[in-house]
Amino acid sequence: MSLKSLAALVFAAYVNYKNSKWISNPIKAQEKVFRKLLSTAAHTQFGKEHHFKEITTYKDFSENVPIRDYEALKPYINSIIDGCSGVLWPGQPIYFGKTSGTTSGAKYIPITSESIKNQVRASRDAILNYIHKTGNSDFVDGKMIFLQGSPELQETNGIKTGRLSGISAHYVPNYLQNNRLPSWETNCIDDWETKVEAIIKETENENMTVIAGIPSWVQMYFERLKEKTGKEIGELFKNFQLYIYGGVNYEPYRAKFEGLIGRKVDSIELFPASEGFFAYQDSLDEKGMLLLVDAGIFYEFVKADEFFEESPKRLTLAEVELNIDYAIVISTDAGLWAYNLGDTVRFISKSPYRIIVSGRIKHFISAFGEHVIAKEVEEAMSYALSKSNGCKVNEFTVAPQTDPEDGELPYHEWFVEFETLPRDIQAFSGDLDASMQKQNSYYFDLLEGKILQPLKITPVMKNGFQDYMKSVGKLGGQNKVQRLSNDRKLAEGLQPYLTAK
Repeated sequence: MSLKSLAALVFAAYVNYKNSKWISNPIKAQEKVFRKLLSTAAHTQFGKEHHFKEITTYKDFSENVPIRDYEALKPYINSIIDGCSGVLWPGQPIYFGKTSGTTSGAKYIPITSESIKNQVRASRDAILNYIHKTGNSDFVDGKMIFLQGSPELQETNGIKTGRLSGISAHYVPNYLQNNRLPSWETNCIDDWETKVEAIIKETENENMTVIAGIPSWVQMYFERLKEKTGKEIGELFKNFQLYIYGGVNYEPYRAKFEGLIGRKVDSIELFPASEGFFAYQDSLDEKGMLLLVDAGIFYEFVKADEFFEESPKRLTLAEVELNIDYAIVISTDAGLWAYNLGDTVRFISKSPYRIIVSGRIKHFISAFGEHVIAKEVEEAMSYALSKSNGCKVNEFTVAPQTDPEDGELPYHEWFVEFETLPRDIQAFSGDLDASMQKQNSYYFDLLEGKILQPLKITPVMKNGFQDYMKSVGKLGGQNKVQRLSNDRKLAEGLQPYLTAK
């Protein structure tokens, strides 16, 4: 064991001991965060307008500060962009995390010196937790690759602006700088396909031990690497031990990954966003991610099926229940107040508080009142793959077909890019549908009542999703395919990439 590996074990044990204090007292930790946020922002424009100095209880807060999405918060952010100080948080943010929005165009999420420190700490702690729980620290001596956006930042009226992954690249600790790949120059390449080829050139002969990135884009890197070298990834990188991912459920990709690698490797799921770092997987033996309640974020939750009501009930962490989908609402040390993140989560444990990301509050199918969410279609795909010997799927999305031809009943259309076709596609389709009916009683009732017919699969050609994403300027980086939608926009965009029937 090297000195660096030993030091990682010791440091991991220290961090685990330190974190155990808030993990064992989550409600107290949240109360402390709540008080600190309010007191720090009391003299900001937002704090004055919402009477922060008079707020003494959570009830006061929920009555004074309504839930807002980005569009509702945009006037405050525009003031910051125009040069105003002390609007949402004391001073000005040090960064804007630029993300793509659906209704607002580009979003500019403020990132402060406090919030970026919590982002970096959470990323570090996720890896240290893995080291402490497994005793595996040898990988710190190898090379680590992070497939991410460009670290080159623009400026928005003097405030550095870029994607979160690019901003985070500026905070890689010194002791990992020599281990990190790709190079700064390669990371700055904008064109994703050119970037992947450069990454392959830099990494194919290195001792890669950790690889991180969104599954679909890491899969593309693995496929190109295998095509060029003729070797399985596990053979090429004999010491590859850990895969880190976030933003997308890994399970539909797992079988394909293990086929490309040639063996199983450990994986850690993260839940980061420009708005904050919310959770990370703290156990390889249990599902879910540990909610970070001591990271400058105060959480509220609204039941997903009540969210669009006029005055939905807002809940604190102490009030949540297991196995219910909640829209997650955050107030942060970057000046986001009662902000609708857009994600839905489900608690699967309260000791400690562990969550899974179940979908997006606006990403669902409910064309007939079924309210199908991302978690359900992903679980259905995982089930069908487990039943189909040797079938592999690269990517998929689901949309309702409300007006089919020839007067047939409507249905859910699954656009699937198969790496390896199932031996019996009808049986595969039946397994998907059976899982959906079991998970979603509304969907079951609609089929029983002859309102819907069973789902249909529409095959997508090889690399079809990649080609589609490239056509809309969203190839690579942190971009990901929307898992499901309540309209046909994505379905129509995929039409040129369908397998000929």
